[in-house]
Amino acid sequence: MRTSLVLLSVRLLDPASGGFLPQSALAVADGRIAALGDDRTIRELADAATTVIDLKGAVVTPGLVDGHLHPVTGAELTHGLDLSGCTDLPSVRAALAAEVEGLAPGAWLHAWGLDPNVFGDRPVAAAALAPVLDGVPALLQLFDAHSMLASPRALELAGVDGPRTFAQAAEVVCDADGRPTGLLLEDAACELVERAAPQPTRAERRTRLAAALRAMAANGLTGGHAMDAGGDSLDLYAELDEAGELPLRLRVAPWCQPGVDREGLRALVELQGRGGELWRVNGVKLFMDGTIDNGTAWLERPDCHGESTHAFWPDPAHYTRVVEELHRAGVPTATHAIGDAAVRHALDAVAKATANSPADGTPTRPAPVRHRIEHIETVPDEAVRRFAELGVIASMQPTHCCDFTRADHTDNWSRRLGEERADRAWRCRDLWDAGATVVLGSDWPIAPYPPLGVMAGARHRRPSRDLDQPPHNPGQALTALEALRAMTVNAAFAAGEEQLAGRIAVGHRADLTVLATDPLTTPATELAAVPVLLTVLDGRPTHRADRLS
Repeated sequence: MRTSLVLLSVRLLDPASGGFLPQSALAVADGRIAALGDDRTIRELADAATTVIDLKGAVVTPGLVDGHLHPVTGAELTHGLDLSGCTDLPSVRAALAAEVEGLAPGAWLHAWGLDPNVFGDRPVAAAALAPVLDGVPALLQLFDAHSMLASPRALELAGVDGPRTFAQAAEVVCDADGRPTGLLLEDAACELVERAAPQPTRAERRTRLAAALRAMAANGLTGGHAMDAGGDSLDLYAELDEAGELPLRLRVAPWCQPGVDREGLRALVELQGRGGELWRVNGVKLFMDGTIDNGTAWLERPDCHGESTHAFWPDPAHYTRVVEELHRAGVPTATHAIGDAAVRHALDAVAKATANSPADGTPTRPAPVRHRIEHIETVPDEAVRRFAELGVIASMQPTHCCDFTRADHTDNWSRRLGEERADRAWRCRDLWDAGATVVLGSDWPIAPYPPLGVMAGARHRRPSRDLDQPPHNPGQALTALEALRAMTVNAAFAAGEEQLAGRIAVGHRADLTVLATDPLTTPATELAAVPVLLTVLDGRPTHRADRLS
């Protein structure tokens, strides 16, 4: 055994065991944890080629994994003006005006992170941003990444001058006279205008992706469940992997869109297992609805505007058949389901698929197919119980609740739902107590990716910009240990890798996150600021704080 890395004077926090291990050092060989022991014993395993790091009492956890993120699209969408810090229309107008001043004539303005709450009671429309954007082709991505605002000039260049019909739930929002307001709902509508804008070169996209992934590693992430694989994203992962520049272990789930035929499904099945050393296609991502904020979720009852009444799939029964076929092929699904009707239908589809599985009851039954539902923003009690009964993973993003809703329910999301459904917001606690496997993530670029911030949000449920604000539904908070488990042990289970990852144990992957202080005793409101001293992926450091050099 050739030891490549030795970590000394550490506190080994194994969430699967519920706390700290008695050993104070570990050794790594061939990308795995090879030995645990005291400092002297482990130091003796090192030779001249071994990297030895004395961590002086720092805390080592299994590598933190984001259960839901979009690396490639995120790297592209977050290029431009960041509007996420704007809290009202004047601040948005001021930020846009400053950006316009630096634009070359005819250049497009790209912005992201626009919060619909800045419009208050006004419609989300480009007219609210005139005259700042007059004559400027601009695309402003709303924070949910399911909608955007296009300026009049951008609509003109794209040839969008009225309503359009789509094969999925999407809309070019128009006024009473049939003129576009600038609001575009869901990908099919957004792409009409996006195609008219200049596109980045492949080299630019690769550079942005690599930079985003390095920043994730510097914040303690060793892995992520990537919920898309559009365009050439798999090729980009492969290039970075082969060049030794991929700092995260990625599990990729390509999209399956409404209208998919048998050939399309066969292609998705055949794509499973494609990958390299640090990335692999494993699963398929589907959408059952859109978002509550833009009125495209699927609710049991309409929202206050009479919206969010339909599924993303024009024929929900087709979605059910697709889940059945993927299940029979052994392919796990991850379904975006935000509204209560969407969650219910996704659970029904899994129930039907597993009941009809030909493997059920056979003596050589294969490993279970672990299906997931993503987001789960509002659900009734009956749906909560079914997650555990069906073995469906609950993949949740607590910082969406923290940063885009308010405890007094005056935000857009809560107003649309009304008090009853807003009180069922992000039921992490109830799902955990019901026996469901809860996985936490950011949904970056929708919310920031630093994992300590995600775990903190699951605990304090307060706006990260103002932690003095009251928490939203504090009874749904997780404990410190539960939040850590949700980004280590449970993430590994969701990926079917519990025998390889998510623990500090001999034989497990040496994917490790090293923190300056104990995340279990650090107050939730202080956790996001804890320094990440070292990030280790497959036994090699991908981030090392200056203080360790």
